[in-house]
Amino acid sequence: MVYSMNIFILGINGFIGNELTDRILNTTDWRVCGIDIHQNKIESLLKHTNFTFKLGDINQEKNWVYQKISEADIIIPLAAIATPKSYVENPLGVYQSVFETNIWLIKECARLKKRLIFPSTSEVYGMCTDDEFKETESNCVLGPIEKERWIYSCSKQLLDRVIWAYGHKGLPFTLFRPFNWIGASQDSVDFQTAGNVRVLPQFIGNILRSEPIYLVGGGEQRRSFTDIEDGIDALMKIIENKDGKAHGKIFNIGNKTNNYAIREIADIIIQSLKHYPDFAKLAEQAQVKAVTEKEFYGNGYQDVQQRIPDVSEIEQCLGWSPKVTLEESINKIVAHHLNTVRQKRIAEPV
Repeated sequence: MVYSMNIFILGINGFIGNELTDRILNTTDWRVCGIDIHQNKIESLLKHTNFTFKLGDINQEKNWVYQKISEADIIIPLAAIATPKSYVENPLGVYQSVFETNIWLIKECARLKKRLIFPSTSEVYGMCTDDEFKETESNCVLGPIEKERWIYSCSKQLLDRVIWAYGHKGLPFTLFRPFNWIGASQDSVDFQTAGNVRVLPQFIGNILRSEPIYLVGGGEQRRSFTDIEDGIDALMKIIENKDGKAHGKIFNIGNKTNNYAIREIADIIIQSLKHYPDFAKLAEQAQVKAVTEKEFYGNGYQDVQQRIPDVSEIEQCLGWSPKVTLEESINKIVAHHLNTVRQKRIAEPV
């Protein structure tokens, strides 16, 4: 058992936040305090003796947040808008949620010398042309200003640079860069507006509603998908920080063996659904259509064809490496969402 500590997580109901909290509370004696504007994903944890939760907006509860930062050993700010459609359609909202919400938190952590574990993003590498992205060597290459999709990447990159600079003034920190983490609790398949959820729940929802699966740019772009369980394993090692090896580091957290084209993802999902007799017909009838970036996202979008992480830094420092294959991940995710659909059907009045 690792020694007890107090962890403050902002955006705790989100994909990473709820999964991390569940792991902490069920495997350690660490205490967790969290805040979010929703609580649907953490309902089962609310009565845990080591968990304190506040339902509220970070920016409207600043005094409470300041107090919790002062009481915590580790602060993990996970609140952000993180879907490409939002980058294009609501760039100011993305900037506000990513940069403005976090900068004052970072300054307070720096003032109090509180340990900060901050979520960077694989997006900071932008259109880097390296075969594999290396945390301390690869350039961060962004497109023109008129391509609003880069506001998320730019906001995160500036926060990375601010944190790094504060590190020289005594802020204890670790930056981690998730590469396309996926899991059952990521998004609901019920969202019907294309592009407002991440790719797997979007495609599953399309099939269940007999809608076309739209492949932007033909779906040739490739991503390195990482199972959330592997991601949380890495975060637990960062939090534990054995021998201080995570201090002042930037870690890519991804699975380069799970590097697939988006069109391949669509096919794997369709094949997975075919194994369920009550959903097989929907899967067999699934339509896959290619659309241009402009048709799907508008003029402000620009895509990246390849994004592969070099994870040697976290392997060497913390002994972490990914284990879950993409097929295993997708099968778990499909099973979860289909079970949820079945449960809703049972609950609906006849």
